[in-house]
Formats: sequence, structure tokens, C-alpha cells
Amino acid sequence: MDANERESEVDVSTGSGAAARMKRNLKDKTQDAKESLNDLGRKTADRIDGSRESTANALAWTATSLHSRTDKMSQLAHSAADRIQVGANYLRERDVERIVEDVRGVVKKYPGRSLAVAAILGFLIARGLQRSN
Repeated sequence: MDANERESEVDVSTGSGAAARMKRNLKDKTQDAKESLNDLGRKTADRIDGSRESTANALAWTATSLHSRTDKMSQLAHSAADRIQVGANYLRERDVERIVEDVRGVVKKYPGRSLAVAAILGFLIARGLQRSN
């Protein structure tokens, strides 16, 4: 083997080592990113899960409050209260994963309406944040 062949073998082996290190580094970073996303997902699910009961209680209180008030629109108020009570029961009976699964199903079944609801909610949240500032 002459000097040129040995020199090119050294270059290839050095290049392979660098490529292997880069591959390991990329693999490690990918694993770190996956773990971070999993942690974020778990924390978010825990927060949502923790607020389900208080939200359900607030909805139930609202339903009871609407039922107890009598006025010209009692029929409408009772209907709204019944629907809110159904929502409160729904939150109590289902875990976060099931709720997400149900929302996905509704979005797939009614994409246009879902987009409209998302736009309205986004608008209302933006307005609420503007008022708080």
C-alpha cells in the first residue's frame, strides 16, 4: 500500500468516526426532544385533569343557579341549565384522553362548524386577554 492509499484510509476512518459521533449526537438530541415533549404532554394533561372537577362544579353551580331563577325566559333558562348540567356530568365521567378522542371525532364529523367554533373561541379568548391587560 502506498502513502496515498494509507492517507485516504485515514481520512475515511476519521470521517466515519465523525459521522458516527454526529449520528449519536443527533439520536441523543432526538431522544431528549421526545422526552421533553412527553413531559410537556403529561404536565398539560395533569393540569387539565386537575381543573376538570372545579370546572364541572362551576358548571353544576351555574346550572343550579339558572334553574332557581324564574323569569320570562324560564323555558330557555331551564333548557340551557340542562345542557350545562350534561356538560358538567360529561366532564366528571370522562378522563382527558377520552375527551380529546371525542373532540377529534366531532372535528372530523363537522370540520366546518369546528373551524367556526375555534375561530369564535379564539376571538373571545383574545378579547378576554385584552381586557385583562
